[in-house]
Amino acid sequence: MSDISQNFSLRVYYEDTDAGGIVYYANYLKFFERARTEWLRELGINQVKFLEQNIGFVVRKVEMNNIASAKLDDLLNVNSAITTLKRASLVFYQQITNQAQQVICTATVHIACINFHSNDSQRAKPVAIPESILGAFKRVC
Repeated sequence: MSDISQNFSLRVYYEDTDAGGIVYYANYLKFFERARTEWLRELGINQVKFLEQNIGFVVRKVEMNNIASAKLDDLLNVNSAITTLKRASLVFYQQITNQAQQVICTATVHIACINFHSNDSQRAKPVAIPESILGAFKRVC
């Protein structure tokens, strides 16, 4: 859907790696999350404001493909693009590359917008993405 994508750079720190200096696979999920969060911030979307209104985004499904290993001190780039935008959900395609432009990891991440009650997390229900957020997404799709 989107020809517009966002890039987020990060450095691999010791805390991201195993004893051999290789990035632990689950940390790629953190890198993808940071990239999506920073994109929202760049779009002027204040997640704290929506959390105060019991609106949040949750990951519903992730398909991740680990292709190569990132290593301690590598400079990585996370490219994110919205591929599907619906009224209450969206799908991101994300790709991590290293400084040599080698693809390290890719993911398709399905996100749902929910209305939750802080005293009962079991009652979270899908809800339409607020218009202010939907409008920002539409501008980059």
